[in-house]
Amino acid sequence: MKVFKNFDLTNYNSYKIKAICARAFFPDTEEDIREIYQGKTNNLILIGSGHNIILSKEYYEEDFIIFSGNFESIIFLDDTTFTVEAGATLLQLSEMAYEKSLSGLEMFYDIPSSVGGAVVMNAGAGGEEIKDLLVKVRYYNPHNNTFNEITKEEINFEYRNSFFQRNPGMIITNATLRLEPKDKALIRQKMDSIKEARCAKQPKDFPNAGSVFKRPPGKFVGPMIDELGLKGYSIGGAKVSEKHSGFIINFNNAKGADILNLIEQVKEKVLVKFQIELEVEQRII
Repeated sequence: MKVFKNFDLTNYNSYKIKAICARAFFPDTEEDIREIYQGKTNNLILIGSGHNIILSKEYYEEDFIIFSGNFESIIFLDDTTFTVEAGATLLQLSEMAYEKSLSGLEMFYDIPSSVGGAVVMNAGAGGEEIKDLLVKVRYYNPHNNTFNEITKEEINFEYRNSFFQRNPGMIITNATLRLEPKDKALIRQKMDSIKEARCAKQPKDFPNAGSVFKRPPGKFVGPMIDELGLKGYSIGGAKVSEKHSGFIINFNNAKGADILNLIEQVKEKVLVKFQIELEVEQRII
C-alpha cells in the first residue's frame, strides 16, 4: 500500500480541479482497507477513477482512499463469469471482454468510471445498465469491520441509485459479472460506433465529469438548458458546454466553487422556467 502526505488530487478528478488532501492511501489488498479504517484518525473520503465527482474544497483535512491504478485484478471463475476488483476501469474491462469474445460491456467502453463507481451509480447508457451484468458484489463494512457479499437482487438497483448510494459508508472491493460469448468483430463494431457517437456529442476536449444532472421524468436536461440560452454560460473557469449543455467543462482553471455556483444558477433558472427541480448526478465532495 502506498501512502502520501499533502497529496495533489488534480490528476485524480476528471474536472482537473486543483485540490490537496492531508493524506492519500492507495490500498492493494482487502487487509490494507481494513488497516486504514481500523487505524483512522479522521474522516475518510473514498474515490475511484474520479470521473463523477466535484471537489468543492482547495484543501481537505480528511484523508482520501483512492482506487485508481491499483486494486484492479480480474479473476475468471468460468468461461463467461469473472470477479473484478473495484479499481479497474470500465475501459480496461470492456477491452478485456473484447479480447475474450465476450459481449455485454460494449456500451460501457467509453464511459469513464471505475468498476466500484459504476456499481454505486448503476452506470449505464442506451437502456443498458451495469446491474444487468452483475451477479454479486463484495464490500467492506467499516462499522463492524466485516467483509460481506450481496447479490444483485439484494442491492435493489434503481435509476442511478443502489444499496451503496443509500449506504455510503460501505466500500466495494470487487464485483462478479457474467457476460455472453459473441463474435469478436461484432463486439468491436459496437464499441467503435458507441465511441464515435459519444465523441460527436460530448465535449471530450475539455476536462469534465460527464452528465451533470439526472434526467427528470419526461424531459431531457440539455434541451431545457438550450431553451434558456445558457449554452456557453460561464462562472469563473467553469462553463456550460457549447457542444452539449448537459455537461459543464473546466475551460480556464476552474475551482470547485465555480462549478457548484454554475450548477446552482442552472438549477434556479430551470426551476423558474419549467417548474422542475434538477437533481445533480455527480458526487459533491
